[in-house]
Amino acid sequence: MNFETILLSQTNTQNQLLEEVKKNPGVIRTYLEGLVPSLLGFLVQVIMAFVILGIGSRIIKAIVRMLGKFLDKGRTETGVVTFLCSFVKYALYFVLAMIILSQFGVTTSSVVAVLGSAGLTMGLALQGSLSNFAGGVLILLLKPFVVGDYIMESATGHEGTVSEITIFYTKLLTIDNQLVMVPNGTLSNCSITNMTHMEKRRIDLLIGVSYDADLKLVKEVLKKTAEQDPSALLEEPLDVYVSELGESAVMVGLRVWVKTEDYWPARWRLIEQIKNRLDAHHITIPYPQLDVKIKDGEGKEQKA
Repeated sequence: MNFETILLSQTNTQNQLLEEVKKNPGVIRTYLEGLVPSLLGFLVQVIMAFVILGIGSRIIKAIVRMLGKFLDKGRTETGVVTFLCSFVKYALYFVLAMIILSQFGVTTSSVVAVLGSAGLTMGLALQGSLSNFAGGVLILLLKPFVVGDYIMESATGHEGTVSEITIFYTKLLTIDNQLVMVPNGTLSNCSITNMTHMEKRRIDLLIGVSYDADLKLVKEVLKKTAEQDPSALLEEPLDVYVSELGESAVMVGLRVWVKTEDYWPARWRLIEQIKNRLDAHHITIPYPQLDVKIKDGEGKEQKA
């Protein structure tokens, strides 16, 4: 059977249908009347789907809210609360989607079969999201940081205070109040410096003084300045030492312990007080200087 024969057969069939419609015009009306129950049934299904979506969303929000309050009463860590609430919310929305699909005749077994057959493709497409989810689980289990810690990650150099740990991302607030979203997969696979995990931190300062300065006096000034600072933890070792002999200055080091929350205010205050006290004792802090010599027309040098 060639193409012309098939085309001729289809043309004859269409002609026969047209002839039948002409002879019996009620065929179209009967067909359309038959469609009305189906359309009404589909419309009812759509309305029911929207009703289920609205009611289900409200129920999910209430469940997540109750779960959060229950975990808060149990003094659960904030990061764990956020992660569990996010996980439960997404899981319940998946169940809600299955219920809505069932209104259109889609069974759960068929959805599972489709997901199973497409599992490899979805796994490749969502490998980033799955990595972030697994990273979030590792963060909650190993606890390299918690909400409220100030961290710095080595992968991209982002740093800030942890404000929230979600199912896929960790939110950092920078010191200038910018929000940074860092994938959990990145945080679980890079080096993290937690700057506020410990209760105490040591301030390390290096001060350059002139070679003509009395090192004994310099060390006394630095030690007294550190001891008189209100944030200094005097029960911890306080070290003042000569670190190195530089090209233009003797580098004197100071090590003093403070509480973690006092680190930056104490550091800034010590630097200012050390400068003022060294000046009061006429101890010179060297700094780069440049002498410019200009020759006049007679070849004589003149300082500028």
